[in-house]
Amino acid sequence: MDILTLVEQIGEAPTAAVLGLITGIIFGVAAQRSRFCLRAATVEFARGELGDKVAVWLLTISTAIVWVQGAQALGLMHSADARMMAVPGSWSGAIIGGLLFGIGMVLARGCSGRLLVLAANGNLRSVVSGLIFAVVAQMSLSGVLSGWRDKIASLWVTDGGRNLDLIAALGLPDLAGLAFGTCMAGLALLIARKNRIGASRLIFASGVGFAVAVGWVLTYGLSQVAFEPVQIESATFSGPSAHTLMFFLDRNSVLEFDIGLVPGVVIGSFLASVIAREFKFQGFENESNMRRAMLGAVLMGFGAMLAGGCAIGAGVTGGSIFAGTAWAALFAMWIGAMATDLLVDQRGMKAAAA
Repeated sequence: MDILTLVEQIGEAPTAAVLGLITGIIFGVAAQRSRFCLRAATVEFARGELGDKVAVWLLTISTAIVWVQGAQALGLMHSADARMMAVPGSWSGAIIGGLLFGIGMVLARGCSGRLLVLAANGNLRSVVSGLIFAVVAQMSLSGVLSGWRDKIASLWVTDGGRNLDLIAALGLPDLAGLAFGTCMAGLALLIARKNRIGASRLIFASGVGFAVAVGWVLTYGLSQVAFEPVQIESATFSGPSAHTLMFFLDRNSVLEFDIGLVPGVVIGSFLASVIAREFKFQGFENESNMRRAMLGAVLMGFGAMLAGGCAIGAGVTGGSIFAGTAWAALFAMWIGAMATDLLVDQRGMKAAAA
């Protein structure tokens, strides 16, 4: 069944939610089986290792770039029409928000996307942290923290009323993004081979990147047949977490891509964990870990909305279309996470060993 037929049968808004659900299920299954996690990759790298976590992260983002750039070359999407590219980007928001998000994901022991996947696997720590993340994201979007977000984001914005397209800004040919992603994937596979990572995990890591491409292609396809304007978007968990929370609290909320995405991830991850017999209820080890996770969730919630996306939304989805502020946010997330691991976790480990 094509998108036009689906729109004619159930309407545009429900179709958008169904497309989000499809994207989310693919993402949830792939992320659960590959154990994709930016926080784990940054910590591993900060400790001087190029292990399986770095390999999985590199393969995910590189295959996302390959899938998305390949889809664009085939005319299945047009990244210039994506909302992330069509509006001004914030350099100050990307840098400061990215740093806050990086700090927060180390404290919470997982980025927002990873928390959602783990929550569906029975991790009650992630349920608590994820709810706090969603509430703070909503507060930052249109609540009491929105003023601070707007002030910081307006300090330094991109020129021309649009985000910066890195490929165009560097004067590179259209296929440069595809070539870059391919080279990056080759590096990821070399690291994976060194760490003897199984083919199944690598396929699922590529599946996370594929889910991002699916989201872009499906929402672009919907925009071509819908009567009302449709946002061209893909996987991200800052805005969607807030929107999904409000959908169940506000009777006036409407269906959209976001409302299908988050439940889709939960369904996909839950099914994958049950089939693999990995579903298990887990809680906080002690009070200090709970405080740490809650603080991390707060920093991630505000940081993600300020940066224009989370580790997935900016780091993979935005990176796959070479949005300038998305790459700035991703770099800042790495710096914030590595610094936090060095100053908090590694120092704590050394103190405990002394």
